[in-house]
Amino acid sequence: MNTVSPYSILRDKRLWMVIGVPVGALAFLFAVLYVGANVDPGDHLHKLPIGLVNADEGTIAGGKQVNLGADITSSIQASAAGNDKFEWKLMTSDELHDQLGQGKLYGALVVPRDFSASAIALTSSVPTAYPVRPQLQVLTNASAGSMGSSIARTATTAAAEIASRNLGDQLSRTAGSTALPDASQVTLADPILVKVADGHPLPANSGLGLTAFYYALALVVCGMLAANVINGQVDHALGYAHTDLGPVRSHRPRIDATRVQALAINTVTMGAMSVLIGTLVLAGAVAVMGMDASHLPLLWLFSVCTIAATGAGALALLAVFGTPGMLAAAVVFVAMAVPTAGATTPLQALPDVYRFLAEFEPLRQVNGAIRAILYYDAQGDAGLTRGWSMLAAGLSAALVFGFGTTALYDRNGLDRVPPPSA
Repeated sequence: MNTVSPYSILRDKRLWMVIGVPVGALAFLFAVLYVGANVDPGDHLHKLPIGLVNADEGTIAGGKQVNLGADITSSIQASAAGNDKFEWKLMTSDELHDQLGQGKLYGALVVPRDFSASAIALTSSVPTAYPVRPQLQVLTNASAGSMGSSIARTATTAAAEIASRNLGDQLSRTAGSTALPDASQVTLADPILVKVADGHPLPANSGLGLTAFYYALALVVCGMLAANVINGQVDHALGYAHTDLGPVRSHRPRIDATRVQALAINTVTMGAMSVLIGTLVLAGAVAVMGMDASHLPLLWLFSVCTIAATGAGALALLAVFGTPGMLAAAVVFVAMAVPTAGATTPLQALPDVYRFLAEFEPLRQVNGAIRAILYYDAQGDAGLTRGWSMLAAGLSAALVFGFGTTALYDRNGLDRVPPPSA
């Protein structure tokens, strides 16, 4: 009779090492990746794209054609020449509309068509009770990311305030000794009125531009967790592992299967279950919680494919690395993915290593495609084309890695260890 107490394993150093090392490393990695991405986004800011439009038609002043809007945009570009935190992109109104509608800009500063005429009118000696102040329009774009839009708004507002002071000095010099009405003299101290507007309005139930990220995160996490469940249940069905349901433990007779065959069964099961999981995620988000969504058939199809690809990747890691494969999946699909998704913190405000990871991390690609479907009318240039291509590349890489490595295991006689006898 075995008289060894089961509690004696608590004195086994190997047990503590096997548990403590991977769990501790994972905890440390999560903290470093999550906090490191957001601890100082302003310091890491690099070329955040902001639109700059001069629609000013100009006016005649002193017998000469003047365009004060061109002076402002040129001044902004000149002052930003030595500052690589922002990338001021001079463009037309149509180009601005297109790029805001594709999430390629975080904000914009627009000089309206009557800017020069309104500014020069302030130097008129004709009394005016309420002088019409020239305006600059600051456009935000929460659909591209709330933090990025906020940073862009701060930058554009600051640029508008500097432009207002400079224009006031310029108009005061232009007026010279002209006797201006009191109202105009007061206005010249800060002549420009800054108006803030949403450059790409979002539907009401869009989470201020974050529903795409949380929906994408749900797809990736569901795919990863489903892979873990499928892997365990297929092992149970093949007799390579037992399963517990409450106090009941069950075990089936073993069916010999190669590693390749087991992975094939897992992958086929994952593909079939992706249809169910993708449908339920869509139903829960849209039908139950009321998330605003357009292009529902496309959203459903991309959801199913995302879950299938993510699950295939997780299953490949489990097949190759065994139990540690789930930790590897957590690192790839969650730990490194969330900080590099470009949803909360813009990619331009991340450290270089995060921007590198964002080039291939699954969640960033999925988030971009979902955002294109939900916010940008499913335009390919808004991230949908990249999402599809990266999804296909990720699925291909997972299948090659998983089946290639398990085939190598099989050829070298690395059979799966049968369960111990009862």
